Parts: sequence; structure tokens; C-alpha cells
Amino acid sequence: MTQQELTLRNLGQSLDDLANLDPRGYGVCKILYDASRSYTGGPTSMNAAIKLAQTVKTGDIVYIMTGFVLRPYKKAEMDGIVSAALLCRALVIAFGAKPVIVCPKANYEAVRQLAPCVGLHLREDMEELREIPVSMGVICFTGDAALASKQAEEIIERDHPAAVVSVECPGANDRGVYHNATGLDVTELEAKQDVLFEKLQAMGVLNIAIGDLGNEIGMGTIRETLEAYIPYAGKNACRCGCCGGIAVRTKADNIITATVSDWGCYAMIAALAYLKGDPDIMHTPELEQAAMETACRSGMIDMYGWLIPAIDGFGPEINLPIVALMRNLVISALKLKTTCETWFEKVDALHYFDRH
Repeated sequence: MTQQELTLRNLGQSLDDLANLDPRGYGVCKILYDASRSYTGGPTSMNAAIKLAQTVKTGDIVYIMTGFVLRPYKKAEMDGIVSAALLCRALVIAFGAKPVIVCPKANYEAVRQLAPCVGLHLREDMEELREIPVSMGVICFTGDAALASKQAEEIIERDHPAAVVSVECPGANDRGVYHNATGLDVTELEAKQDVLFEKLQAMGVLNIAIGDLGNEIGMGTIRETLEAYIPYAGKNACRCGCCGGIAVRTKADNIITATVSDWGCYAMIAALAYLKGDPDIMHTPELEQAAMETACRSGMIDMYGWLIPAIDGFGPEINLPIVALMRNLVISALKLKTTCETWFEKVDALHYFDRH
């Protein structure tokens, strides 16, 4: 095993571990992570970052799909939209790419305000997006199931993306029903973005899905685990009467699971920063704070309904240290490449990582 291979494995695992910290102590993140890592065959964040680094080039369109609308407020939640904007920034710095957030109308104002927060120009016209440097786009996707396929085809006809990343984006189960975390039907509230995701996947577009429960696009990849161990996910387990459970039908080729979907996305961004040799691809705690506050001011709500800068119940006091640790892991790994060469050689010579 080379020094680089050993670093990718162990740095990736550290980033995954941070993304799967369990402040609630309820164990769901552990259940999901064991399944997603088994599927991926290695650290999930590093796997996704490597795929992006191998695929995305200057000027490439990358769709970032997000936006979970919560009942009874009919407002979109913070989780997903914050990391989507920060991922846009990362893709621009890393590749000079043209990221486009695809979301329900309920997220539009947040995207409009988050773009300048992360330093990017926002363009709704895709031709203008291509022409203007350091820019990102936005597309509001329909919540009408009858129109979803047509809009997806129009989007694909206009732009063929290099990749699509879904982060905390709702998906339907086998019966076409979208659920919230407690097994209630939220179909009428949600954009039907899984239609676009599945069409892009069928075309062979690189696809990455990030989730934290099982009701998000792509989590059907670990459906057997969801149905066996996640509340409301099994057949007849949801509370809406559809008898299909919250586990989604959509599978993804690459998945990341985390305690909070945003944290999984941050781990992928940090892994990408290491691969590109540029720590600034990973945002700072200060920018994390600004993005959370901006999303809150634009009407995004915490998972519990509060209009406060919190993501899935976790405020800045938890989110900022996680971002700081991820960023500093990248800085250390890059800084100590030469310093620790001898240690890598001695560790590798004992072959522990060949067997575990």
C-alpha cells in the first residue's frame, strides 16, 4: 500500500467518523454508516470525492439537488441547502465548474441569499451561467408529479451535467409516496426531483446521494438495512396508510450517510480539498456560521420548526467545531506528507491495513 493510499483510507475514515458523530446517542447514524460503508467498500466521503475529482472538469455543469419541505410549516429545512451552497463554492474553487442547485420553490430565497454569502454570482439563465466566472445557477423543480418527467427532460436536453449530487433531497417509496422522518405523507409538499436523478443515472452520469435517515434520494441503495432497523422504514411501518414505509425506491451508485446530511457533504468537500491539495476548498467555521445565519434569515427552519440557525437541532456550537476539525485534518495531512514519510513506510511494512 502506498503512502497516498494509506492517507486516503485513514483521512477518509476520520472525516466519515466526524460526519457520523452521534450527539443524540440514538444510534441511527451507526446503523446507516455500517451499511453505506459496506456498500462503498471504504470511507464514503473519500470515495465520492475521488469520483468527483476524476470526472468534473472546468466549465462542467454539476447539479446539486436538495430541499426538504416540512409539515405543518410548509417551509424548507436548513439541512441540505446550507451544504449545497457551500458545495457550489467548493466545486468552483476546485474545478472552475458551473454548479446548479435544483430545489423546490420553497428554497429559492435561501439560494438567492446564500450565493453572495459564499462568494458566488447567481444566475438563473444557464447561458449567462456559462459566461460569468465564479457563478452558480438555480432551477426550481416542480412538485407536480404529472409535470416532473417533462421538466426533467427539458433540463437534460438543455444541459448534460458531468455529475449530480443529491443532499437531503426527498425521494418517493415504491408506491410513489414521500414521507417525513416520522412516517407521515408529505407528497404534496415535495419537489419530485427523484425523477431527474433517475434519468441522469440511467444516462450514466456520475451520481452521489447523501442522506441521514432513509427517506432521501439514493438511500434505496441500503434499503435492506433501512427496512430491518430504521423506524417507519419497513413495510406497513409508516403512519400514512400507504403501507410502503419511508424507505425510498431510488438507488445511487455512490452514497454517503451521516448524522446530519450537511455533515456528510462537508466530509466530501474536505476530502476533495485534500485531493486537490487546497485546504481553502473546505470552508471555514466563520463561513459556516454566516451560511447558517443567512439560511435562517431567508426563512429556512430547523428540523423542529424553529426559525433559528440550527441544522437538525444542532446549533453553531456543534456545527462550527465539526467544520474546523475537518478543515484542520486536511491542513495537517497535506502539511505532514513529507514529515511522516518514514512512519508511513514503517506502518505499511507491518501489513495491518492489508488485513483490515
